[in-house]
Amino acid sequence: MDKHLFAETGSLTRFVLRRDRLRIPIWILAFAASTLLIAVAFTDLYQNAQERQAIAETMKNPAMTAMVGPGYGLANYTAGAMMAHQMLLMTAVVVGLMNILLVTRHTRTDEEDGRIEMVRSLPVGRLSNLISALLVMVFVNIVLALVIGAGLYALEIESMDLEGSLLYGAALGAAGLLFAGITAVFVQLSQNARSVIGLSIGFLLLAYIVRAIGDIGSEAIAWLSPLGWILRAEVYVNNYWWPVLLTVGVALLLGAFALYLNSIRDLGAGFLPSRPGKTRASALLTSPFGLAFRLQRTGMLAWAAGLFLIGASYGSVLGDLESFFADVDIMQEMLVQTEGFSLTEQFIPMLMSVMAIIAAIPAIMVVLKLKGEERSERVEHVLGRAVSRNRLLGSYCLLSFIVGFVMLSLAGLGLGGVGLSVMEEELALSMFFSAALAYLPAILIMAGIAVLLVGWAPKLTGFIWLYLAFSFIVVYLGGLFQFPEWVVELSPFGHVPRIPIESANYMNLAVLTGAAAVLAALGFVGYNKRDIGR
Repeated sequence: MDKHLFAETGSLTRFVLRRDRLRIPIWILAFAASTLLIAVAFTDLYQNAQERQAIAETMKNPAMTAMVGPGYGLANYTAGAMMAHQMLLMTAVVVGLMNILLVTRHTRTDEEDGRIEMVRSLPVGRLSNLISALLVMVFVNIVLALVIGAGLYALEIESMDLEGSLLYGAALGAAGLLFAGITAVFVQLSQNARSVIGLSIGFLLLAYIVRAIGDIGSEAIAWLSPLGWILRAEVYVNNYWWPVLLTVGVALLLGAFALYLNSIRDLGAGFLPSRPGKTRASALLTSPFGLAFRLQRTGMLAWAAGLFLIGASYGSVLGDLESFFADVDIMQEMLVQTEGFSLTEQFIPMLMSVMAIIAAIPAIMVVLKLKGEERSERVEHVLGRAVSRNRLLGSYCLLSFIVGFVMLSLAGLGLGGVGLSVMEEELALSMFFSAALAYLPAILIMAGIAVLLVGWAPKLTGFIWLYLAFSFIVVYLGGLFQFPEWVVELSPFGHVPRIPIESANYMNLAVLTGAAAVLAALGFVGYNKRDIGR
């Protein structure tokens, strides 16, 4: 390729780093802090080999293997082997998600918004923008690998040696690079950022499912998934580096393929053809609500399937929880012990809180979609017709409520439907459904905050994701890290009754719903006052 294709790549790379001077450090620090805190928590709770071997036995369950991967070193379950077994895969999935979002942000999103067209009007190479985005991802993943590797080694935990710690970080960085590469390819195939994110996350979920099938069945199938490759590094056990090198090699090939595709496609185009639209619009598109649903139906269907599968996967292990908890101190620490209820019943609210926080994501995304439509200058076309601002925003609010209800329902039905088939205890499916829907007011609070931000400060809508992450930490890990009750109650999810071990507190739920309505109403006021597009 000619050198002019790469002109000013360095300048664009510095520009990308400057744009994400806060976003990138926050991602890296969040990964590092959570990894190190969990490593310390594991060693505090399992201080001898007998306790670790007890949990190793429970990890031989096929359901646990499907969730966290095959257990290497179970015969000698050291602190390092435990950390790698239980945390490496899950962390790699989130690292992959980070790379998907960042690559899309600096490529297809910029292309959709017209920024790349402006950049190309300057003496900039045709491939410079994509290369700069990929170079930043290389930098981010290398820093992430070094920070996590050095941090784990600095803890001076027995069995967490320097090589194993660096390999742990390198495995995460390699996984990130691979998903950056696959996202770069999807950027060339798709015509909009929403499709890129959908395809990339779909590939991530497919990789997880294929790995799970392979880990509990044929190992040959697990090799079809890149997530299966990094687990074969056997971190802190045998410390194999070749799976990491394989992953990096495939990532480089994907990056090169993406550059080739980028060099032969037109700006704004994609290799996957868009389906021709219908000659006449359906009756659904005659209203703002129908339009909002049509724009997001594919994503909502994907989230619905995902929540049901998550609930079903959690439900598949409910039958073994009693024996699991008997030997796993860390899970007993995370639970608030309640007399008169089995450990399985006490664990159901924790599972529901996690799924409820996940279910909040699509509900929030529905509201924030209006901001995206506004940024793309499509809202003016809707408001130019007989549609008021209140009706437009109200349509997205109503859709967000429906999405929250559906997602929680599917998660609860997945958990209960599969769980009851493997449990010896006789519990009602309606109990699982009630435990799920109890979190609907908390999701409405999150959606209400999103409406408030869209109405008054659309540039600050990223705050809602930080608040959701905070909610996950204090609700899910509050018992483990002994957070004060007032800290947990800073999240709306901390006010939800823990069904079935607590009766439904309708007053609390009514207050949460009322607060959500107030937040949304304030958002409506702001949306009517501010200029569209600002």
